[in-house]
Amino acid sequence: MGFAAVFWREMLVFRRNFVKFFASRLVGPFLYLVAFGWGLGRGLQLAGGSYLDFVVPGIMALSAMTTSFNAVGVPLNMSRLYHKTLEEYLIAPVSPLGLALGKVLAGTVRGAVAVAIILALAYAFGARPAIDGWVALGTLLTCFVFASLGLLAGMTVNSHEDMANFNTFVIVPMSFLCATFFSPDKLPRWVAVAVEVLPLTHASHFLRAVTSGAPAPWVSLGVLVFYGVVLFAAGLVAVGRVRD
Repeated sequence: MGFAAVFWREMLVFRRNFVKFFASRLVGPFLYLVAFGWGLGRGLQLAGGSYLDFVVPGIMALSAMTTSFNAVGVPLNMSRLYHKTLEEYLIAPVSPLGLALGKVLAGTVRGAVAVAIILALAYAFGARPAIDGWVALGTLLTCFVFASLGLLAGMTVNSHEDMANFNTFVIVPMSFLCATFFSPDKLPRWVAVAVEVLPLTHASHFLRAVTSGAPAPWVSLGVLVFYGVVLFAAGLVAVGRVRD
């Protein structure tokens, strides 16, 4: 199937660029925690807890989404349209499933590392999110969902400008509306209903529940699994079409 070779190559690239990756993953979460933890959130209580404890799981979900999506979608789109390096995979003895799975798993690993960095920062800022198997599962599922979305976008979007537009119209709205910084029930009813359908909302709900020690929300877990299966299958079909 060849996915191990694809995944291993991606991990070698990741290791070579890890210092830059680590530094870049620190900046955004650090600023969010300063603004919403020390700034806006200082002294603000939500449901008996601090706003910092509320916002950390949202930042975890947000970072998992952006890191996993960009780790797969942008390089794949560039290699397909501009560098033409995707052709190396297409002529190699690697199946479409192997290529898709290797890319998505590599993006999932990058997203999970980004979330681990956020957890370390959160503890430094005084938050105390619970860390257990449910947190790991929610993180990996979220990363897999958005790495799969990156695979689909990278294989179907036909220009770098359109890839930027995809970020503008899909990723950025989810970043701010999907229970990352506030509860969707604060939105107008019709907006809240639309937001509750989106995968990042359920990632935020799931991580917020399990990091607070509450039972895992099965509905959110099911939604993430559903999106993961559908998006990966769609990305796999897109890879197969390019291969043919």
